[in-house]
Formats: sequence, C-alpha cells, structure tokens
Amino acid sequence: MSALASSSSAVLTASPDQVAPNTRWVAPALVAVALINWLASVALFITHPLAELPLYFARRYLVLDATSLLFVVLVNTVFLGISVYILSREHTSNVLSHDIRSRAGLMLAFMLIINLGVMSNHLILMWALIELSTLCAAPLVARGDAASPKGVAWRYMLYSAMTLSITFLGFMCLAQSADLRGVDISFSVDQLGRALTTNSDGWQRLGLSFMLFGLGGKLGLAPLYSWMPETYEAAPTSTSALLAAVQFNISVVAVFRILQVFQGFESHFVSQELLLMGYLSLVVAAVQVMAVRNYKRLIAYACVSSSGVIALGLSVGKAAAYGVVLYIVSNAFVKSLLFLTAGRLRAVYGTNDVAPLSGVIRVMPFSGLLFTVGIFALLGFPPFASFLAEMMILSGIVQAGNLMAFTLMCVMLTIIFVATGRTVFPMLWGASKREGPPVHESWIAALPKLGFVFILIMLGTYAPKPITQLLIAVAQSIGG
Repeated sequence: MSALASSSSAVLTASPDQVAPNTRWVAPALVAVALINWLASVALFITHPLAELPLYFARRYLVLDATSLLFVVLVNTVFLGISVYILSREHTSNVLSHDIRSRAGLMLAFMLIINLGVMSNHLILMWALIELSTLCAAPLVARGDAASPKGVAWRYMLYSAMTLSITFLGFMCLAQSADLRGVDISFSVDQLGRALTTNSDGWQRLGLSFMLFGLGGKLGLAPLYSWMPETYEAAPTSTSALLAAVQFNISVVAVFRILQVFQGFESHFVSQELLLMGYLSLVVAAVQVMAVRNYKRLIAYACVSSSGVIALGLSVGKAAAYGVVLYIVSNAFVKSLLFLTAGRLRAVYGTNDVAPLSGVIRVMPFSGLLFTVGIFALLGFPPFASFLAEMMILSGIVQAGNLMAFTLMCVMLTIIFVATGRTVFPMLWGASKREGPPVHESWIAALPKLGFVFILIMLGTYAPKPITQLLIAVAQSIGG
C-alpha cells in the first residue's frame, strides 16, 4: 500500500517529460495545424478580392463573403495565438501535460465547427453548429480549477441550450408567419428575405424578437448574461480565451446574418430590442465591476460591457456600423491578450483573487506590462483600435440623435474605467508581497501576446487598405 502511495506521489510530482514523453508531439502538432489554418485563411483573404464575392460552396450551404472572410481570418488568428500559449504552458504544467491529447482534440474539433459556422449560409445550420461548439467547449470548461468546474460546465451547457432554444422558437415563428401568408420559406441567408413582409406581422416580429433575444444571450447580453462571468472565471485561461474571442464571434456572425436578412424589414423593432439589451448590459457590467475583486471575473464582466457597447452600436447602425465591426475585431485580441496573460498570473500566484497580488509588474515584469497594456486597450485608450472604435460608435449615436444612449454609454464606461483602475492598478504597481527574483517569461509565451498588441496598435493607427476595405464591406452589409 505504501509502495502504491509513493508511486502515485512520484507520478504527480514528476516533470512533464517523465510523465508523458509520448505526448510531447501533441502541442507542437496543435500549433502546426493552427498555423496551417491561419495561412489558409490569409490566403483566402489575399486571393479573393471583394469584387468576386460572394462565392457559394456545398450546395450553397456555405458562403465566402465579406462577413465570413473577415471572421475566418479573425478566429484563426486568435486560435494560432492560443495554440502557441498552450505550447508554452505544456512544458511547465503537469495537469496540462497529462491531458494534452484530449484538449488538443477538443480544440481542433471546436475550431472546425467554428469555421464551418462562420461560413454557413443557412441560419439553422449555423444554429446547430453553435450548439456543437458548446458541446466541444464544455469538457474544456470542466478542466478548470474552480471549486466545482463540472457544475460550471453543466450550467454553461444549460444556458446555451436555453438561449438556442429561444432562437429556434424564432425560426418556428418565422415559418408560421410564412405559412399563414402562403409563402414558401427557406432559412438560407440569401433567400430568407423573400419570405418576409413589410406589412405588420405579429408572428414575424415575434420570430425576430426571439432570435435576437436568444443570440443576445450567447453574446452575454442582459438579462441572459450570468453564464459568462462564471464560465470565463472557472475555465482554464486558454478555454476562456477560446470562448471570449472565438465562440463569441460565431454568435456575432449569426446576429450579423439576421441584420443582413432583415434590412428593410422591422428596422425600428430591431433597433429598440438591441438598444434595450445594450442599456441593461452596460448597467449590469458597471455595477458588477465595482464589486468584483477577482481579476479573471473582472475581465468577464468587461466582456458583458463590450457586448452592451456592440448592441448599442448595432441599434444605431449607419454611421456607427464601421465602429462596431472594428470594435468586435479589436475586442477579440484584447480578450485573448488579457486571458492569456491572466493565465501566467494564475500559474505564478495560484489564485484569481486580486488581494494576494501586489507589485505584479515587479514580480513578472513582462506579463505585468502586457496585462497593463491589455487593461488600457480594454478601457479604450489610444493608440489602440478600441479607442477609435468607441469614438466612432459614440459619433454614430450622436448623429442618430439618441442622446440618452450617448449619455448612458459615457457614464457607464466612466464608472467601469474608475472601478477597473481602482481594482487593477494597485495589483500591478503596489508594493510586492512576494520575495525572490523576478519571474521571466519565455519568448514562445510572449510571441502571441506581442502579436496581439501589434495588431491592436496597427488597427488603431494605420490599417492597411485591404483590411479597411474589408471592414467597410462588412459594415455596409449590416446597414452602415
């Protein structure tokens, strides 16, 4: 019995090389696959001018247009950074090295589903793929080190099933509307508009309401937002980044598709529903950020705030549309940067609470600096793209004459700014409570984060013309 105990102890304390030498190839292979996917997405961007789009595939179930092209490049760029982070952590984490095979397999299945979902030309197919991505993500969430990670994973799945059920009710209401009018309905994005009517139609309006409400829940919009802070905090940081910067964007694409279909139909109703959810989300985020004392949950509530800003921008459309698209793109990199850096803080300090952390920038100079940069980008400081995007959204709101939305957004973002600074800045620059030399980070771990910072600065100062044209094309597709 004692021999068995000593053997188990030896396994738990062994280095990754001793524990699982036959899995050392998995993390490099994950990076290689992510790199191939990223190169393929960039090749699509380079070889397919906007004038040649859209292109349809797989019996028109898949489409390559400006929207799908932008988000395919975006999610694969983020995933490449997350994969490199996994590679850097796998050598120092026994927990990660033990289940790297299953994690890598789930992540690759997740990304395959996300890519197909982003390119989907059929709303019901996209709906099914969003749910499949949740099924792949839930086991990853359950690998977190919270008090009850499996319980969090089950609640995440339950919320996802609930929000997507509401969305499906919307599809059924649209079908009922078409049936009552004797019209054939197809849920292909390029054909659904033929089954809609400009006349007052209760079933059509109810269907639109359910779809936006359900997908709003997937985006973390109030009132169905509570899954997001809990899940993002409890999941491993790489999974939090996947959910916040990758899965989030397939739900954004679904909302964009609905807006594209409903252009000219129920525009005022769409605007009012998005406006209300945006108001509620900003208020909820501001209140919660003031009370939170956990840096990972703080990032999660900032994600709720970001969803509120997106909803307000989409409710205005027109002049704010370009700002919304730029904000979504920049937010993906900000979230990834913050969550991956939070993973390094967790690895060194062993906690997500702010109280035990002080003087992080002295203990972990590089990670502390990157976390500071990420916070500044999150709060909308120049020269980051988030600053330019927020200014464009606010400008669009003013041009639309909605002074209430302008005032609320300014006040709530100011509260979030002050509350975040009060919580985070002492953690970063206070007197250090940890003895010993500074903790250094490998260049492999630093590379993706530096890449994200470079992209944020580039988009906020001078974006290459092809990228700007792509952003403009997506903005125009949603009414900009």
